[in-house]
Amino acid sequence: MTKKKKENYYEDCWLYILLLTTLAILLESLKRYTFQVSGVRISFSIILLPIVFLLVNFIVKKYDYKKGVAAIAISAVMAVAFNATVSFALGEILILTNLTGEFCGYIVSQLVNITVYTFLLNNTKSPILLVYLNYIFSLVVFYMFYTLIYLNLIVLDNFWIKYFITLVIQSVICIPITIIDKRIKRGYSKV
Repeated sequence: MTKKKKENYYEDCWLYILLLTTLAILLESLKRYTFQVSGVRISFSIILLPIVFLLVNFIVKKYDYKKGVAAIAISAVMAVAFNATVSFALGEILILTNLTGEFCGYIVSQLVNITVYTFLLNNTKSPILLVYLNYIFSLVVFYMFYTLIYLNLIVLDNFWIKYFITLVIQSVICIPITIIDKRIKRGYSKV
């Protein structure tokens, strides 16, 4: 009799979920720090947001859609908990629209991102242009929900300038992220 050699898989998805949660909290922390471009103050968090989308896509590509949804949910809840804890610790007033705008923007844009991304993985050869456009579309969805809920559609004098500068910067950041995304192999490896 020959015994079948059982192949063991070490599921390290929780490490990536922990990393995503850490990045989501860092995203919350960086929103208070800004730099200036063309007379408009822009948050440093815009640099990190495409990387967060890349990590979620990595989880979907290596594991599956369900793990991606779990990662999004865990990271979003922890980012809101962090924001509430910091507001309480600093004695600031916790405004519900601050939490809901970012939470809804994050959740909806990430779900749109992984839904489109999963479609591209399963039904196409996921051309680099479509993956890139998925990143850009997800960022537009994020800012749309963020603007609708957080800003209550208050359009300030420099809102559109800030909006387009932010998208241009993130579009440039998404170019190398898309190239990295294309080099990631689908499925997880054996141990």
